[in-house]
Amino acid sequence: MQKKHLALAVLVTAVWGLNFPITKLGLAGIDPLLLTALRFTLAALPWVFFVQRPAIAMKWLVAYGLIFGVAMWALINLGIELGVPPGTAALLIQFSAFFTLGWGVLLFRERLSVGQILGVGLAAVGLIGIIASSPGEATTLGYGLLLVSAFSWSVGNVIIKQSKVREMFAFVVWASLFPPLPLLLLTWLAHGSAPFAALVTHMEWLTVFSLLFQVYAATHFCYWGWNLLLREYPVSKVAPLSLLIPVFGVTGSMLLLGHRVDINEGISIALILSALAVGLVTWRRPKRVVSPGQ
Repeated sequence: MQKKHLALAVLVTAVWGLNFPITKLGLAGIDPLLLTALRFTLAALPWVFFVQRPAIAMKWLVAYGLIFGVAMWALINLGIELGVPPGTAALLIQFSAFFTLGWGVLLFRERLSVGQILGVGLAAVGLIGIIASSPGEATTLGYGLLLVSAFSWSVGNVIIKQSKVREMFAFVVWASLFPPLPLLLLTWLAHGSAPFAALVTHMEWLTVFSLLFQVYAATHFCYWGWNLLLREYPVSKVAPLSLLIPVFGVTGSMLLLGHRVDINEGISIALILSALAVGLVTWRRPKRVVSPGQ
């Protein structure tokens, strides 16, 4: 991977990691489904009137938008609302890296290196350790929703590859048109008019900051950068980089929410960093030297 693309990947994962505790701040004043609907409404409007639609079939935009907004981020916000700590949520979503590696093998005939296989094993141990040492208030349903969202992200990665889209910013903007209506409907069906009424009375500057960060940093910038990397490199090369997100997520939770990391969680984070390093190493078998006479 070129240095400029590696730097972009680190910046994207840093912003994404910080997005988890910042989302937690926003959830203090807005229903999780309504917050997600507002996020994608602002991500799409008014930008669709100024950005030309990408030259791909509409089905890819609809599919990615629904997976991206409803099956992924709405479930992440619900999981955090149900008690999953933001740092742990950032870790659980990284199971998408394992799902994405599997899609790369099944659909694109990509081959996993020894380093990637070893990295998957180390990361799995690290993720299990983080979950085991996380606070007990998170519900089983919340963890399940995060795992479903991780799988959804991996499907979204496949859509990027299959659609062969080139205009990444336009793709994110136009795909963001499709989540708001289903999310607004789900909000109404689940809670009636109460979340909409509360939106008016509980809208504070911290909530506005959280929403704007989710729209312009975590959606516009991050998905433009991430999808650009998916366009340029095999999914098996890009997916392991997402393992940096929980590191930034846990760090952000410590700084913004006062989350404390115990020794078990620290060891698990170290394992995840080791998994990333091992997964990015190119492992080559040494060539056999044939001596004269053989």
